[in-house]
Amino acid sequence: MQFGMAAARVKAKAISLSDYETQGKQRAAMTAYDGTTQRIDWVDYAKGICIIMVVMMHSTLGVGAAAGGEGFLHKLVAFAKPFRMPDFFLISGLFLARVIGRDWKTYIDRKVIHFAYFYVLWMTIQFVFKAPGIAAEQGAAAALRLYAESFVQPFGTLWFIYLLPIFFVVTKLTRALPPIIIWLAAAALEIAPVETGWMVIDEFASRFVYFYTGYVVAPHIFALAADVRERPAEAGIVLALWGCLNGLLVFSGFAELPFISLTLGLLGAGAIVSLSVLLAKLRFLDALRYCGEHSIVIYLAFFLPMAAMRVALLKTGLVPDIGLMSAIVTMAGIIGPLLLFWLVRGTALGFLFERPARFWLTPKPRLALQPAE
Repeated sequence: MQFGMAAARVKAKAISLSDYETQGKQRAAMTAYDGTTQRIDWVDYAKGICIIMVVMMHSTLGVGAAAGGEGFLHKLVAFAKPFRMPDFFLISGLFLARVIGRDWKTYIDRKVIHFAYFYVLWMTIQFVFKAPGIAAEQGAAAALRLYAESFVQPFGTLWFIYLLPIFFVVTKLTRALPPIIIWLAAAALEIAPVETGWMVIDEFASRFVYFYTGYVVAPHIFALAADVRERPAEAGIVLALWGCLNGLLVFSGFAELPFISLTLGLLGAGAIVSLSVLLAKLRFLDALRYCGEHSIVIYLAFFLPMAAMRVALLKTGLVPDIGLMSAIVTMAGIIGPLLLFWLVRGTALGFLFERPARFWLTPKPRLALQPAE
């Protein structure tokens, strides 16, 4: 199998995690004089696939709930559920070896305050739009209480960037421990499953294993990418087999069972990596790569154009088909944030997507928008 070929290849080379961290530091130092860093094309494709699947999920389920039915995109959303967020978290942990050795002050600045800034900012923006409806139904006190709770219970669609800093800190704190012990503990939490009702705990238990996997097996993932690039035909066959297996388990109702969900999450993440390498090799759907390069922009701001387009289509009745309506709402959720990003660059509103210097603990690098690596 293609996914197994990478592991054998890396094992033969005997690449250890400490070796990878050393190499990561060297790559991190290879920064162009203008402050930009080299990007890996397939990683941007993978992030693009992930963010589009996230927007599609929220758009499709929202339209379906409001319209009281389902469309063709509901099937695609269901198919992607086992690997949609696992792959996003795996990619987020992929480059952690570059920075995990930094001093705590720099690390906290880049991996905690960075995301905390955007979470508080965009949580507040979302709340401004939602608060009037909440206050009308439950009263002003309930609205204020919900805002306060949002600092401990992730608000709306922003739970991903709420959890990332926690993952970064936990990984650095446990760095001295054997990776296999941490991985097994994380896998056990995913298999359990943990259901406390507190999203931070529940999602940590469900997702940390994928983030940590991206960190500890990064050399294997890059070896997989190299194998796929060298053997695209074989990779295509394996992807087709994976698609059949994933679809069979999803639509037969077995995908969320213990052990199966973890297996599908890891296999799906590997599949998205492979698909992304093939797309990058063919230079196909370059717009997908651009979305991945700006995935955090889309993630932060997609809720407003998505909701606005959904309301507009439902009220006008111009698009009666739920599937087509879901597709249009998804496009609005993707294009809207990018338009906003282009409009505010270099203006007083640039703080929406760029953390101002006064919110940095350490000297601000010249990189305009820190990626959610």
